Amino acid sequence: MLAVVVGLFAALGAVPAQAADGYRYWSFWQRGGDGGSWAYATQGPSSARPDDGDMIGFRFAVSEDSNDATRPRGMADFAAVCADTPATDGTKRVAVVIDFGTAADAADHRTPPAPRTECARVGADASAGEALAAVAKPLRYNSAALLCAISGYPESGCGDKMSGSVDAHAAPKGDGGDGKADGDGASGGPSAGLIGGLAAVVLLGAAAVWQARRRRV
Repeated sequence: MLAVVVGLFAALGAVPAQAADGYRYWSFWQRGGDGGSWAYATQGPSSARPDDGDMIGFRFAVSEDSNDATRPRGMADFAAVCADTPATDGTKRVAVVIDFGTAADAADHRTPPAPRTECARVGADASAGEALAAVAKPLRYNSAALLCAISGYPESGCGDKMSGSVDAHAAPKGDGGDGKADGDGASGGPSAGLIGGLAAVVLLGAAAVWQARRRRV
């Protein structure tokens, strides 16, 4: 019976973790004009105000949260993107990188538009959203001010939930990337209570068999 208990625990431990939920959405990134690495933006496009010479990036993909989000592709820096856009008084230039993702990210699995770069010349106090609108209309937002489409892509949908689309190694997605994993054990296999309960049933069964054998003796 000890072997049965050990086998039961081994089988339960082998149960694969359930897949977590992913979301199909446009993530927003920022980086300096010197070509450093992309950083997930801590503010939305309507609040962030890049400086002259900065870069902003947008990537459409399926992910769970900011830790799992996919960065825009390409190595272009500010000098390359805005080489043909001279500075003028009272304005600033912002390099905009727009990555429409891959066919795997698209709802219909069709090949999306190719990634592109644009140099937005906007007012000195313009937000990242205004810089994006200057070079990539039409934009589409939902009632919660979530950016849903850039240059009309995608035609429909906004932050759609993709159940089971991402491995369960990360926490469920929150818009700010601060979602916390569920505390009920649902994402990590069977709970300790279930394991303990099943083990108790096996042990009780073993005790009953032992008592029956003792009476026969």
